[in-house]
Amino acid sequence: MVVGVKTLTDVCLAYIDGVADPKVISELKYRLEQIRVDAILDSGYIEQYIEDAPLSLFSTVSYTEKPDVAAARVLEGRIAIIVDGSPFVLAVPMLFIESFQAAEDYYGRVIYASISRFMRYLAFLLTVFMPSLYIALVSFHQELIPTTLLFTFAAAREGTPFPAFLEALIMVFSFEILREAGVRLPRPVGQAISIVGALIVGDAAVSAGIVGAPMVITIAITAVAGFVVPEQADAAAVLRLITMFFAASLGIFGITVIFLAVLIHLCALESFGVPYFRALLPSRDAKDTLVRFPLWSMTKRPLDLAHGDITRLGFFVPPLHPHKKREEGEDQQ
Repeated sequence: MVVGVKTLTDVCLAYIDGVADPKVISELKYRLEQIRVDAILDSGYIEQYIEDAPLSLFSTVSYTEKPDVAAARVLEGRIAIIVDGSPFVLAVPMLFIESFQAAEDYYGRVIYASISRFMRYLAFLLTVFMPSLYIALVSFHQELIPTTLLFTFAAAREGTPFPAFLEALIMVFSFEILREAGVRLPRPVGQAISIVGALIVGDAAVSAGIVGAPMVITIAITAVAGFVVPEQADAAAVLRLITMFFAASLGIFGITVIFLAVLIHLCALESFGVPYFRALLPSRDAKDTLVRFPLWSMTKRPLDLAHGDITRLGFFVPPLHPHKKREEGEDQQ
């Protein structure tokens, strides 16, 4: 297809006939045909014109610049959108769990891949809720902190002039500024600015008594955890600020309210007619959600994505002792 009145950008839809849902294909073509714009300079332009929830914090169109990931998504029944001149390939429909899946999960051992995936979910929760949880505990729920740790927190915050919420706000904004500077500068200089700047700012803030050492540690863990799931980094940054405000106002009750509101919003989201949380429902898709089952056990393609040819692999059980069978066959000969 050609999109863009002035740029005449070539856009290619890639899917497997007989596997992809024809309804999704027709809906995607319709949305692309409705685009009336002068220029399409990148696949990100296409994403903003075809997504289901443009005002949501969470994207309903996945993207990747790895050929193996794009091919795997097409084989599952998705439709890839390739834009001329862009290294990023879009894919629809998108599920929430795609942000926590990595190509390396399917190349390594099952147990390690499952642990790594579980750590990604934990890291996402940490980067969103850890600062707000610290604010709620220090400001409202001191009885939930162990006594020894409470004394440590009190000694660290003894000379700080700001409440916990303002401390966290200062550190979060400082980190975001350093991160933005590191992205905009050339890579060698940007990495130095991000690492050295964070160390200097954190140490200087503690020495000057502006923030306490526990807050610096909390924000540092939060920042590192945010890099574990880069596809949800933007949503996590906004949710982090919202949860911090509610934690400073209502404590753990405010955090609970935000958590339930986000959960309800995610359950209501759809991507081209497919529920955003479809893979988390009890079904055969559970083999590739929180943990990863062996490849030979995932014989069917994901529900609501593949139509027609849903069989990915025939029934197969790996040989437990292939060398013994080989020896027995040689003895019989």
